[in-house]
Amino acid sequence: MFTYTSMATAHLGTNRCSAGDRRRQILETATELFARQGFKGTTTRQIADLAQVNEAIIFRHFSTKEDLYWAVLEHQCEQGNERQIITGFLASDAPPEATFAGLARAYLHFRQADSSLGRLLLFSALEHHELSERFFRTHIAGFYEDTAQYIRKQIRAGRFRPVDPLMAARGFWGMVGYHFLIQELFGAKYYQEFDLDQAGQAIADLWLHGVLSHKQPRAAGKPRPAGGRRKTRSDDERKR
Repeated sequence: MFTYTSMATAHLGTNRCSAGDRRRQILETATELFARQGFKGTTTRQIADLAQVNEAIIFRHFSTKEDLYWAVLEHQCEQGNERQIITGFLASDAPPEATFAGLARAYLHFRQADSSLGRLLLFSALEHHELSERFFRTHIAGFYEDTAQYIRKQIRAGRFRPVDPLMAARGFWGMVGYHFLIQELFGAKYYQEFDLDQAGQAIADLWLHGVLSHKQPRAAGKPRPAGGRRKTRSDDERKR
């Protein structure tokens, strides 16, 4: 029967490397295990065994298991140049159709190349919400605000109708992100395949133009604000 310990026992101490290389080795091993088993399902002993290091070495580089998990998330974000590409699309003078299609395609290609970050974020949200909230504040909120700022600019220029820019930004990234989740993490790719470039183009077109025919009259009245109200226990009781 395969165990982390048995594998590590055969190789422990056979490799020597610098502190930087050792840290990178621990991060890559931790990424693999955390993405497969979650934060609570992975122990530092398992990480040490698979990385072929003494468990104490992990804590020389990372004070706690939480610090290691956060370092894994940060390491994932540093891979590639996704943020720069997305910022470049939003700063360009290209038409909105090209901008949002480019954003969707870039995101889908990045996530398909390595789904680890998506898995890590799902686990952190389900198991360790403090890190999930910290990640949102540090990395995701900026994407939403950059996109909302672009939408504000298009509204001022008369290209977009007046909408809540932040809700519109969340709507766009929600469509793109859910396509990734349903395809790569929930297994829909085994039932239906999508070309990533075509999917990105379709998502951008749906977000920009909707599904209503232009001949379809709009409902009268001003659109209601998107802000919701706090759900109370009586709401659930009324549904019973």
